[in-house]
Amino acid sequence: DVQLVESGGGSVQAGGSLTLSCVASGYAASSVCMGWWRQAPGKEREGVAAIAADGTTNYADSVKGRFTLSKDNRKNTLYMRMNNLKPGDTAMYYCASDPNGSSGGFCATPFNYWGQGTQVTVS
Repeated sequence: DVQLVESGGGSVQAGGSLTLSCVASGYAASSVCMGWWRQAPGKEREGVAAIAADGTTNYADSVKGRFTLSKDNRKNTLYMRMNNLKPGDTAMYYCASDPNGSSGGFCATPFNYWGQGTQVTVS
């Protein structure tokens, strides 16, 4: 079975930084699309950033220049470095993955896998 396990969330002050991690098991991270979504209270889930199997990346306009993706294929892990965090970044962050996903769609498909989420709070 495919599993995605996120970590790295926490509480920081505005202007601070965090690095989220998503470890994939059940398939090779190098061959699939992996990305991040977030959902704030009372809001819809939105795509944040994604990297396709070919290395193509996509970032939401709201995080461009502040968030950076990287992937360690040996560790089957996706990272997202978040700098200059703002209160508006407060949300539950979810890792998403699908072999057929695209970075433009933040890896979302009708069958993509989701992690359990990690909370980011910026005050």
